[in-house]
Amino acid sequence: MAKKLGLERINGKFRGKNILSLDQFSQKDLQIVFTKTRKLKENNPRKGLNLLKGNIVTLLFFEPSTRTFSSFAVAAKRLGAQTLELTDPMKVSSFVKGESMSDAIKVLNAYSDLLIIRHPVRGSLQIAADVSEVPVINAGDGIGEHPTQALLDLFTIHEKFGRLNNLAGLMAGDMLNGRTVHSLIRGLAKFPNNKIYLLSPRKLRLSKKDFENFQKQGIELAEIYKDSDIPKNLDFWYWTRVQKERFRSLKDYNRVKNKFILNKKLIDKYAGKKTIFMHPLPRVGEILEEVDEDERAVNLSSEIKNGMFVRKALLSLGLERK
Repeated sequence: MAKKLGLERINGKFRGKNILSLDQFSQKDLQIVFTKTRKLKENNPRKGLNLLKGNIVTLLFFEPSTRTFSSFAVAAKRLGAQTLELTDPMKVSSFVKGESMSDAIKVLNAYSDLLIIRHPVRGSLQIAADVSEVPVINAGDGIGEHPTQALLDLFTIHEKFGRLNNLAGLMAGDMLNGRTVHSLIRGLAKFPNNKIYLLSPRKLRLSKKDFENFQKQGIELAEIYKDSDIPKNLDFWYWTRVQKERFRSLKDYNRVKNKFILNKKLIDKYAGKKTIFMHPLPRVGEILEEVDEDERAVNLSSEIKNGMFVRKALLSLGLERK
């Protein structure tokens, strides 16, 4: 019988625990991750460590991924672990034959010390964790959450401003389906006096349930619907793509896909000198390449680099023996 690790609080102890949601983290837990991340950044990133030698980390990805998959794989290997990598398992594994998720997890438990899973269905990672005897890390579950992306985003913001409280930010794009947005709001809600403006097409607003739940967690949210509503001199802009894969109708997707585009003109009009521009990537037209030349744009620099270091920190905290 598998030990049901579930959605338990971290409480300063990462070893052997699932990472499924930002709801598991306290401010103290986040500081532990950030401290570990900074220490790992101080080392030569190409220098291999043996902290996790002898461990097998399995990556089970039902959806495509560039950054999350590769940064987790590299993080594990540079910590001395080996990886078992299953991409597109619906085509290349026994899922083709009708194998259930629970059976697959039980099989992979026999070979793995930790599972990193991405799945298109919200809540699927909790199901996987309930049958797994080894820790599970959520690498994205449909429109649910993407906790490790939020951790690297929070680390990037903290690195820039030295705090995660008293912030005012903009999140733009797909608020309804954006799992990175859902997790980042959860993270920022743990700190006082944060306010987020949500810029999205009306059909892609946060669900009423999510909006109310986030506000109950202590963060102030304000929905806006046009560029001219963007307050000037915010601390950060967090742009996201409209997610084509979440639409049943291509016609509906095309109506909203490029409703809001981050470009130099918009930056010059509304951004402050210290505003940073963030994006979880991939981008598909909603942020122009001209923005890359702006030193305030961190989506192709700090965010990507921090992704590997934060994931190294999580793996080492979860698996490293004292």
